[in-house]
Amino acid sequence: MKPLVITAAVVGAETMRSDNPNVPYLPEEIAIEAEKCRERGASMAHVHGRLADGTPTQDRNTFEKILTQIRNTSDLMVQFSTGGAVGMSVAERIEAIDLKPDMATLTTGSVNFGDECFLNTFPMIIEIAEGLKKHHIRPEIEVFDSAMIGTALRLEKMGLLEGPLHFDFVMGMPGGIEGSEAALKFLISLIPDDATWSVAGIGRFEFPLAKLAIQLGGHVRVGLEDNIYVSKGVLAAGSWELVEKISEFSKGFNREISTPEQARNILSVQ
Repeated sequence: MKPLVITAAVVGAETMRSDNPNVPYLPEEIAIEAEKCRERGASMAHVHGRLADGTPTQDRNTFEKILTQIRNTSDLMVQFSTGGAVGMSVAERIEAIDLKPDMATLTTGSVNFGDECFLNTFPMIIEIAEGLKKHHIRPEIEVFDSAMIGTALRLEKMGLLEGPLHFDFVMGMPGGIEGSEAALKFLISLIPDDATWSVAGIGRFEFPLAKLAIQLGGHVRVGLEDNIYVSKGVLAAGSWELVEKISEFSKGFNREISTPEQARNILSVQ
C-alpha cells in the first residue's frame, strides 16, 4: 500500500469554542494548530476562514493570511474549502482560490446538513469546477452521498475535471450517507480504478472509519471540524491529538505515514 495521507481539518465552519475551547479561529492560531498536526503526521491542512468571534468567512484576505502563515511555519500542503458555510454564495465560496492553494474542495451535490441544506446545484458545481480549473488547482471531490460520485464522473466527461480523481467520503453526518463499513465499500466500488480516496468520519464514526481506510488502502481526514472528542466524553486537546491517534493506528497496521512530499505524488498535486 502507498503511505497514508493524513489531512487535518483543523477549524471548519460549524464547530465553535462553545463545543470545544481548542478550536482555532484566527489565522495565526490555525497555523499553530496546523504545525502541531504536521509534527504528528499530517501531510495536509484543510482550512476554513473565521472571524475573531468564530463567524465563518471566505474572505480572501483571511485566507491569504492563513495560507502565508501555514507555509511560513511548515511544509504542509494547504487545502481550501470552497464549501464555506451554509447560505454562502458561490462568489463568496471561491473568492480566495486565485491564491492558488495546493488543493481545494469541490462538493458535487446538495445534502441536508443537520437542520439545514448545503446547496450545490449543478450550475453552482460547474462554476466552482471552472474556477478551480482556471487556477490549476487540484480538486478534492467531497462526497456526502453516492450520487455525488456520478456527478463528478459527469464533470470529468465534460472536461472540467481531470483524472486521476481524488475523492473524500464524508460519512456519518445526519442527512448524508451512513458511517458503516458496507457504505464505505459501496462508495469505493463506484469510483474509477485509478482514483484515490480518503474518509472523513463525522463524530463517533471518525476512528472506526479511519481504521477501515488504513486497512483498505485509502487515506484519512480528521480534525475538530469533524469530531471534537479524542475518546468518549473526552474533548480533544486539538486536531493534533486526533492526528496523533490516526498515526498510532497506522503504525499498528504497519502502514507508513506519508510526508507532504510523498502526498503530492500520491494525490497527483503538481
